[in-house]
Amino acid sequence: MDTKVYNALFICTGNSARSIMAEGLLNHFGRGRFRAYSAGSHPAGAVNPLALALLHKWHIPTDGFRSKSWNEFAAAGAPEMDFVFTVCDKAAGEVCPLWPGQPMTAHWGVADPATVEGPDEVRARAFLDAATVLKRRIELMLALPLQSLARMSLQREIERIGKSGAA
Repeated sequence: MDTKVYNALFICTGNSARSIMAEGLLNHFGRGRFRAYSAGSHPAGAVNPLALALLHKWHIPTDGFRSKSWNEFAAAGAPEMDFVFTVCDKAAGEVCPLWPGQPMTAHWGVADPATVEGPDEVRARAFLDAATVLKRRIELMLALPLQSLARMSLQREIERIGKSGAA
């Protein structure tokens, strides 16, 4: 039985919505197997209240969430990541810091719900759609036999997951 707890970092530009929701989802559904974090290349400075409301509605704890720079995770003393996922196209195109430990990386692009305008129900639906895509991808990753897959096979699988369920 594999007892390793894998660290995963979700990155988007602002670290206010998609990466925050992915952090909450993986910490909830991967409890005991994963420890998730999130960060942004240009953090917004605040977490989007609609992201927090959606996680709360799904009974996922949101304590301690904050918009933070990815530099925190490239600094000395930061947790060593096993996986780094970009969840927005903008962050995927940026030059990322060098992550200690050479984690596996994949792009899991999701449409940005924070850019959707309109009535509250339209905006809430955009957050639900983004969270649903992220949840599906996280469930697929959690179903992988991580301890028995060779690194190259695992890399291929996490990349394949990022191409599924695109919003």
